[in-house]
Amino acid sequence: MHNLKLSADVDFPAINVAMLGGGKIQLGRVEENYPWQMVVVYRGKHCPLCTKYLRVLNTLLPRYHKEGVHVVAVSADGLNKAQQHMKEIKPDFPIGYDLSIEQMRQLGLYISHPRSPQETDRPFAEPGIFVVNETGRLQIVDISNAPFARPDLQTLLVGIEFIRNPENNYPIRGTY
Repeated sequence: MHNLKLSADVDFPAINVAMLGGGKIQLGRVEENYPWQMVVVYRGKHCPLCTKYLRVLNTLLPRYHKEGVHVVAVSADGLNKAQQHMKEIKPDFPIGYDLSIEQMRQLGLYISHPRSPQETDRPFAEPGIFVVNETGRLQIVDISNAPFARPDLQTLLVGIEFIRNPENNYPIRGTY
């Protein structure tokens, strides 16, 4: 089954997910001190590339915050797997878990079946990054069907810095 991919310059869907530590995260909702939000969808604890990616993101987090971008990450992992995984990473950003297949489809993510029960215990989302601007519109979207193809976080940050500089008057791209 194929699902529709989110287009640039659309309203980001309001999706709530459970958050480690309690409460909920509303994906795409900007925070008071951060006019933008970046939602990082990662495959889960079973993915060593995701672990590396989230660690890099954690080191760049102060610069994302300086640029006014609130960062959240989410996966389909259940509570126990998410807790175990984050003990390794110790992120300074909120972590969502239990992303449902319906929510994955709403985001237009590629969804994979586990290769074996040893990999993981449920279908999971392949990587995606969604950068939502202050109006709730999708400014940047990157959806991949494999863990090896995702944007470099440093390059992405430089791009966001460029876009957020009012002197550049940079529009949302890819809307033709």
